[in-house]
Amino acid sequence: MVTTLDGIFREEWGRVLATLIGVLGDFDLAEDATQEAFAIAADRWPRDGIPANPRAWLMTTARNRATDRIRRERVLAAKLGMLVQVDPGEPPMNATTFRDERLELIFTCCHPALAVEAQVALTLRTLGGLTTHEIARAFLVPERTMAQRLVRAKHKIKAAGIPFRVPPPHLLRERLDAVLAVVYLIFNEGYGGRDELAAEAIWLGRALVELLPDDAEVRGLLAMMLLHDSRREARFHDGEMVLLGDQDRSRWDTGEIADGRAELERALALGGRGPYVLQAAIASLHAEMPCDWVQLAALYGELAHLTASPVVELNRAIAIAETDGPEAGLRVIDRLELDDFRYLHSTRAELLRRLGRTDEARAAYRRARDLTDDGAERRFIERRLGELASGTGSSRGRHRRQQA
Repeated sequence: MVTTLDGIFREEWGRVLATLIGVLGDFDLAEDATQEAFAIAADRWPRDGIPANPRAWLMTTARNRATDRIRRERVLAAKLGMLVQVDPGEPPMNATTFRDERLELIFTCCHPALAVEAQVALTLRTLGGLTTHEIARAFLVPERTMAQRLVRAKHKIKAAGIPFRVPPPHLLRERLDAVLAVVYLIFNEGYGGRDELAAEAIWLGRALVELLPDDAEVRGLLAMMLLHDSRREARFHDGEMVLLGDQDRSRWDTGEIADGRAELERALALGGRGPYVLQAAIASLHAEMPCDWVQLAALYGELAHLTASPVVELNRAIAIAETDGPEAGLRVIDRLELDDFRYLHSTRAELLRRLGRTDEARAAYRRARDLTDDGAERRFIERRLGELASGTGSSRGRHRRQQA
């Protein structure tokens, strides 16, 4: 039952919250009411059974919680009248050309009145249902800093009266960069094992392509997500993480690969050479056998030039290690200021392991383990540490790619 409840929470959180925000225009009230509804469900459903229409039940309960609070606090009667009219089984009140309110929510959160970091964080919280801890980890900042950022963003939306809607065409461009960043981060969080978040990001990517079919970066982002998602079924085996070089390619989704490459071709035909198009091109190369590591290193170099991202440099180091050897990769890694980024330490450990520098590799794996909450990743690191302890992990055998 817990697993089922957790799955429903992940599936319905964004939809229920987006509907309430659209009706109330108040992030805090909508979020509180949604949380109460899910808490009531967690208490009642194991005893009474899951209702036939969980979303309608959750919407009705959340609406009632919000109604009660509005009455208690004597908020404007107009809000109460709007809530009474809401029928969770009917289409959303603020009907648009899109299938539900999630796209409206993402553009509301990405209003230019908010700082870009706040735009991304708020959307991850409201649309994806990520915890403050999870968002802070994605941004590599302390949890307290992220909590303050979220509070300020919600207050700013309320104080400025930012509307809950997809902006008109002439205003789309000023919000698009933040929207693409949000979708990208939602996908990244889902790629770690939360399939429903990855599916949500891909849905948003397709909706954005419908909205802006001639934008190369929009198509590049969708292409990148499809190409990565094609490996979903092969990334884990019996609960254990499987590195890219060890994956069973028969489990890759060839249809998604084809769709991703088609989107990439359209993006390139539009003259795209931005960060998302480059990442899609990189993902496409990773799907080839043998992998062209020289071309990958060049693409990562171009992407690093555009983004100045140390994480991109870390990936370039992996490609360099495959072409010029582990020592060349380590020289790049040791210049990066990413001490709190677990993948830097796990990548560094892998290269040290290949060089036979066992003690240093063990220390790097331990640092990566200390920074890792994910169970599958921790088990993988523990397995590597066990191999080093037994003397089976220090050989310079077949190279394995770090990416999963």
